[in-house]
Order: sequence, then structure tokens, then C-alpha cells
Amino acid sequence: MRIKKSYLVKWIILLCTGCMLGTLLTGCTDQSVKGSTSNEKLPSIIVGSDNYPPYNYEDSDGNPTGIDVDLATEAFRRIGYNAIFKTIDWEDKKNLVESGAIDCIWGSFSIDGREDQYQWTQPYMYSRQVVAVRKDSDIHTLRDLEGKRIAVQSTTKPEEIFLSHSDTRIPQLAEVFSLQNRELIYPYLSKGYVDAIAAHETSILQCMSDYNLEYRILDEPLLTVGLGVAFSKNDTRGLSDELSQTFVKMRKDGSMKRIIGKYLSEPEKFMEVNGYAE
Repeated sequence: MRIKKSYLVKWIILLCTGCMLGTLLTGCTDQSVKGSTSNEKLPSIIVGSDNYPPYNYEDSDGNPTGIDVDLATEAFRRIGYNAIFKTIDWEDKKNLVESGAIDCIWGSFSIDGREDQYQWTQPYMYSRQVVAVRKDSDIHTLRDLEGKRIAVQSTTKPEEIFLSHSDTRIPQLAEVFSLQNRELIYPYLSKGYVDAIAAHETSILQCMSDYNLEYRILDEPLLTVGLGVAFSKNDTRGLSDELSQTFVKMRKDGSMKRIIGKYLSEPEKFMEVNGYAE
């Protein structure tokens, strides 16, 4: 198996096809920094993420919004900080947080398998990593992926799963396209460059809803993961513990359910790992 990185030529082709997902690409390449004006008197803390609806994206006025943006704004306000949101190169996230360019990584970030790489909060949400195909595809199970092509975002759990060969359910694929820009996995599937994509279920569902895409998500998930906030292992401020305690309070007072419910139906399902039990 070999990995194909997204080349400039293919980027140009995709951006010029008039693909229905073209608008997703705007605002994702700069290192923009934006924050909440309501908490300006508080000390600032830089939250690093990339564009990933419904967790983090820009609204029609160019302001950061989404589940993680709203949760971060409220949670940091409660512990005395004004959250400032910085769009980052997701592949460089570890270097950025360790260098101090950002204070934390908060962007639908899976804890599982990375426990020793960062200083983590407790999970604030749970998400399924899934495989999606076109509606007319003959792929119905993970075993049907044998000899197929799949697109994933680089440095994510799906990429790790397909390259590690550690999951006996997953057969040998023909190719894995590992793309730096996660929005490109959708036009890759829609245009037939790949047979399947893999990502967070919530993100795929959001994209299907926003752009009227007829994808089919396989019933069998790759895995269910906890989403957390990552700090450098050298961070001595104790913010991961403070945020974890704040998450407990936000669950109890209903604010976490209210925030998640703005973007996802059945928010309780995403707040407990057993919400995915069959």
C-alpha cells in the first residue's frame, strides 16, 4: 500500500471543478486569530483548531462558530480566560502547542491512542469514526473495502487505522489518499477519485446536510473515541484539570447539552460513550 499526498495540481483541478463543496475551502488557509469581544477584559488564551464543521468554522460574517468554539468560549470564561481562536495547520498542531504558539488544541481531537502525547482534559464529547461511500456504492461493510481507494485527513485516527494494519476487520486497500486539507476528502469522493472516505460521523453528517450530498455511512464504525482538549505535556498551569472540572459543572447545569444541541440533534448521544451502544 502507498500513501498519496494531495498534490498542487489536483488541488487546482478540484478547486476549479465547481464542486458543490467549494465554499468549504474559504477561510481555511490563513492563520487567522479571532476571539470573543464579550470577555476582552479577561486574560487571553489561544485555542488552535482547523476548519471542521460542526465543531469549528466561520459563520456568514467571518466569525468563529461551532460546537468547540461555543464550548471553549463558555468553559474558559468560567475559569477566567477570553478564548481567542487561531486557525492552524492541523499537521503542525503538536509543534504549535509545544512551542507556545497556541495554548491548546481544541478541534474535535480524539484522545484515544494519543494519551501519552499531550496533557489532556477528560472527554467532553464522544464521536464515532466511520467510513462513508456514495449512495450507489457496492461497499456495505469494512471487508468490502478490499482493493478500494479511500481518502482521509493526514495525522488523524482514520489514517492511523488504515496504515497500521492493526484492525483485523480491515482488508488490504489499493490506495490511501492522505490529504492535509480535510475538506478535500468530500470532493474526492463525489468526483470519484476514491471509493470511500473516513472521518468523524458528525462532520460527515454535517457536510451531507449542508451540501445535499447522498453519502451512505457504513453501519460498522472504525471506532468510538473521546474528544478532549490537548495541552503541551510541559504546561504547568493546570488548565486541563480546571477544564475537566468545568465540563462536569457544564453537564450538571445543562449548558453543555444546550450548546451541543444548537448544532446536533440528540445531544445526549454525544455526551456519553454508551450513547452509541447498539
